[in-house]
Amino acid sequence: MRLTALFATAALVALTAFGAQAKTVAVSADKLVDVVTGKEADKPLVIITDGRITAVGHQGDQVPVGAELVNLPGVTLLPGLIDMHTHITSSPLFSGYNSLLFTDSFWPVLSTANAKVTLEAGFTTIRNVGSDNYDDVGLRQAIEAGFVEGPRIVTATYAIGSTGGHCDSTFFPPSMNQRGPAVIDSPDEGRKMVRQLHKYGAQVIKICATGGVFSHGDTPGAQQLTLEEIKAIVDEAHATGLKVAAHAHGASGIKAAILGGVDTIEHASLVDDEGIKLAVQKGAYFGMDIYNTDYTQAEGKKNGVLEENMQKDRDIGLIQRQNYQKALKAGVKMIFSTDAGVYPHGDNARQLATMVQWGATPLQAIQSATVTSSQALGQEKDVGQVAAGFYGDLVGVKGDPLADVTLLQHPVFVMKGGDVVVSK
Repeated sequence: MRLTALFATAALVALTAFGAQAKTVAVSADKLVDVVTGKEADKPLVIITDGRITAVGHQGDQVPVGAELVNLPGVTLLPGLIDMHTHITSSPLFSGYNSLLFTDSFWPVLSTANAKVTLEAGFTTIRNVGSDNYDDVGLRQAIEAGFVEGPRIVTATYAIGSTGGHCDSTFFPPSMNQRGPAVIDSPDEGRKMVRQLHKYGAQVIKICATGGVFSHGDTPGAQQLTLEEIKAIVDEAHATGLKVAAHAHGASGIKAAILGGVDTIEHASLVDDEGIKLAVQKGAYFGMDIYNTDYTQAEGKKNGVLEENMQKDRDIGLIQRQNYQKALKAGVKMIFSTDAGVYPHGDNARQLATMVQWGATPLQAIQSATVTSSQALGQEKDVGQVAAGFYGDLVGVKGDPLADVTLLQHPVFVMKGGDVVVSK
């Protein structure tokens, strides 16, 4: 046995010393956008080894021996994009009661297709803020193990809400005894739910502080969690090392979430001046999904969205865009949150143009989907920039995205961790 162990140890050392070399890729292009400064570098050369960027230089610099060469003439490179608000296990094609046509196991299978098109669209990192049956955790694990193509996923699992609120099950009569799995009605229940969700794979905690647009029987402006409940959830999450995102349309719920220490405010549709000021003071991020109303109003009824929800969507769409403009001017930190799943996955980049239409510069819109979102994730040393030490996540477009952000709707090159996903 001892001799066998010695042979095994020797074999392991030999494999370590003489095994396969680390994969190195050298990517060259016409330009590279520095998303921090907005400056463009000519003729960049990006070296990626074992999935991480090891050097960012210029064409003509020494290329490591044996490196795989990827030459992209006419292409401008940016970091892989980040979407901070997706529902990757959902589809807008089956809304309202239409989703009941499918068995529970349909959704995780569908999510694999959603993940693939999201990655191919240039979104190499997403935050998934709400999923049934811990399906997003399974998808993340399958992607990390290499069985499924998709972006890096930060998973929230179930969203925490109150009885009868946006994150409860409210579409059915009492006889069906439906209740959301993450419903809480006290601070202590909130703490316990954070622990349970973390136990089963939550990497971020999502709460529903107010009513919603696509829920039944409530109004988007109504506050649904108390300040004490929010504080308890946030304290428990932060103690565990998790950040907290709050679904919050209404002004009072937005302010309660900010005062409770929530990291990112999702939607923020009906925010008032006090809420905007508070966000700036406390450093909270806003993730305002200002594109998707275009899709839901055009296609929602056909997909099964109930008229109640279509009306709420109509009522809130313009107000949200106007408040986005106000919050942006006031200096609120903006992350890129689309609510993909309410509209088609893979179309995430369409929101960039809407952000520009409502006051952002192209650079601000791009920063929201790169460096600002990476900071909000707490992954500012891993994603969101093309720099040494970061993941080798790249997106390439033909032309200048700082002049026309719509170019990012049609990337000609996508790379995740040094592996080419799209090359046209």
